[in-house]
Amino acid sequence: MADAFENILGQPKVREFLRASVMHDRVSHAYLFTGPTGSNKMQAAYALAQAVMCPKGPTGPRGGQCGACDACGRILRRKHPDVVLMTPEGASGYLVEQIRELVASSSLAPIQAKRKVYIINEVDRLGTQAANAFLKTLEEPPADVVFILLARMREGVLPTIVSRCQVVPFRHIPASEAAGILAQNTGASLEKCRIAIESCGGSITRAIDFLKSNERLAFRQRVLQVMEMLRNADDWDILGMASDLVVKSKAPLDTVRAEQEEELAKNADFLAKSAIRQIEARNKRALSAKSLESLRQLSSIVASWLRDVLVICAETPELVINEDARAALEDAARATDEARVAEAMKHPDETDLRIAADRFRAAAEKLRNAPPRPFHPMRRSLIMYRRKHASTAFCSRCATPCTGPGAPRCPSLTR
Repeated sequence: MADAFENILGQPKVREFLRASVMHDRVSHAYLFTGPTGSNKMQAAYALAQAVMCPKGPTGPRGGQCGACDACGRILRRKHPDVVLMTPEGASGYLVEQIRELVASSSLAPIQAKRKVYIINEVDRLGTQAANAFLKTLEEPPADVVFILLARMREGVLPTIVSRCQVVPFRHIPASEAAGILAQNTGASLEKCRIAIESCGGSITRAIDFLKSNERLAFRQRVLQVMEMLRNADDWDILGMASDLVVKSKAPLDTVRAEQEEELAKNADFLAKSAIRQIEARNKRALSAKSLESLRQLSSIVASWLRDVLVICAETPELVINEDARAALEDAARATDEARVAEAMKHPDETDLRIAADRFRAAAEKLRNAPPRPFHPMRRSLIMYRRKHASTAFCSRCATPCTGPGAPRCPSLTR
């Protein structure tokens, strides 16, 4: 039976390296997977987690990958309690509270398996303060914990993080090769796979979900219809169609929201009010991330349509991806030229930048309007004590008064 590493599509060197590490019991305490979007880093992280957690261990067939035991099944469904996936919950990256929760959780014993695996996505969005809270645990983790960090570029990760991990680079998978891999593993036609890859920004994992979702396929058809009608639409029509697309892009979120509410309702009787509020806030952030992903998929579909118009203008129609819209693409190409299409292709990228900027501004506004954090009681007492003895010199280290002409003075003395 094929092992879990066979699911690492398009990365043969990574697959063999991780397989050998497990078979020879040389699994590191921390890995850093680096590679562009769509290079299957997440799939590789879960494959390594399955290899580590499988009860048969590294002495089993092909690295202990059975794929049939309860532990393997839970990991494949991403429901194992000892495999934790972390994503940034803040608009600008990871929150310090997230990392502190991770550090506290890693010190606890596993729930079901003998080890625990933490998959930390987008670690290049780990700020300095959050990284400092994580460094000690990353350098000296518990013996039963494995950290798998994912990032787009090694240079985007703080050097103090990189130096404590074993770096595993992932290569870029060309769109044509990704479509072939997708067709081989899903049974879908090569044409549909090319469309799915372009609609998902090159990500094979998201493309698999795209092909399984009737809502996403219908949404793509609606986007292509709108692009076809744009040439004959006035400003009012364009605004209406844009609003309709934004609403439809968020339609699959209703299913996610319903699942979150159902899960919370099941556990509401066993959770404190503070825990429920934390879960609700986390679910809200997860929905925001899904909403952003939906809008980016809209941008990717528009970009693929414009690309096809451009290749027809360049007299290379054999490179068209959206074959089901070829007639509309040819009509659009007859009404424009290469320079105008190339200029239009800049706008989807600008849209992504504006979405990110809007999220950053919203986070900044929230911080600006947040109430001030209350003083710790000891801090408040220290301030009142200093005000009372305003003319007395204090040591900035121990905060004790140093009075009298012969009193010893610390080099870091403050007044």
